[in-house]
Amino acid sequence: MPDFNPKQVLYTADALNERGLRLAEKYSDAVHVPVKQHNRLVEIDEISHYKAKTDLLVLGRLKTLDIKYSGRSSDYIAPSLANGCFGACTYCYVDRHKKVNPITIFTNVDEILAKVDKHVALLPWPKAANQTDDIYYTYDIGCNSDIAVDYDISPGIAEVFEFYKHHPRAKATFATKFVNPNMLGFDPQRKVRIRFSLMPTEVSRLVDVRTDSIEKRLKAINDFYEAGYEVHVNFSPVIVYDRLRGVDRDWEEDYRELFRQLNAAVTEKVKEQMQCEVIFLTHNERQHLVNVDINPKAEELLWLPELQEQKRSSFGGVNIRYQYQLKAKMIDTFVNMLTEEIPWCGIRYIF
Repeated sequence: MPDFNPKQVLYTADALNERGLRLAEKYSDAVHVPVKQHNRLVEIDEISHYKAKTDLLVLGRLKTLDIKYSGRSSDYIAPSLANGCFGACTYCYVDRHKKVNPITIFTNVDEILAKVDKHVALLPWPKAANQTDDIYYTYDIGCNSDIAVDYDISPGIAEVFEFYKHHPRAKATFATKFVNPNMLGFDPQRKVRIRFSLMPTEVSRLVDVRTDSIEKRLKAINDFYEAGYEVHVNFSPVIVYDRLRGVDRDWEEDYRELFRQLNAAVTEKVKEQMQCEVIFLTHNERQHLVNVDINPKAEELLWLPELQEQKRSSFGGVNIRYQYQLKAKMIDTFVNMLTEEIPWCGIRYIF
């Protein structure tokens, strides 16, 4: 886990509710700077990609409280509790939309939870069992940030855990690349699902910049289950590489090894409740150009136009993904390997 100690706290006036004032006081040694908008930081001087993630904390009020249908890792995507991350993963879609992307904490947690409460109250009950959960409506609470990091920054995250723990119809879920031992003191009674993101170790060291190691994540799985969390895994993104293209590793060999590491790491009780989700890499032209300057070695794995095709995103950006016919074969290969190595791990979805 990072030792996050920002040098500047940037805040909008409407973020300074009781929760926002407590957060500002927590980082009283930092320079406090008022800003007009939390998502357009024209007030700051030029700052590097990594320094923004280390040195800045932004406090804002989330105004757009949309709840979006998902149907994949969750039934719905809840309004964001935060935006940005201490990590700097080279493929991160959140970072693509801003020149710099510091951690931004939204302080109007009560409004966000009220929106979720109203939303779930209008849904049919009892819920029809589906692949996201048999009983509860699931809400992803961390699509634009890493909740494990945010938990130590904002007391509002623990409030959110409490909300879902006691809610009769709703359950929280989020993916993470960090291991936060402070979260082990909270017993969510299986109403919070944590999904540890996994990929082969050597590749993670190259592309999962500033995150906890794969070894640490694997070791934490049993601890979080024993603490009362539901614990699943997230194989994302799956990056394809082999020796034929100048890479001294093979993705199939590495994933078989990862599956064996997972099998050895977790207890039988954990295996009985574990599922996974699998997402093959989608990269982005703008992010590629940034990475050429800040992490060119990663781009040797991420940007392979001979294997990839363009896809225009809903935001208008030029994304690339593995060619349709090749990807179908990659998916078949992945499913076969997983079924052979860890047949106890069901696949919630794969694409």
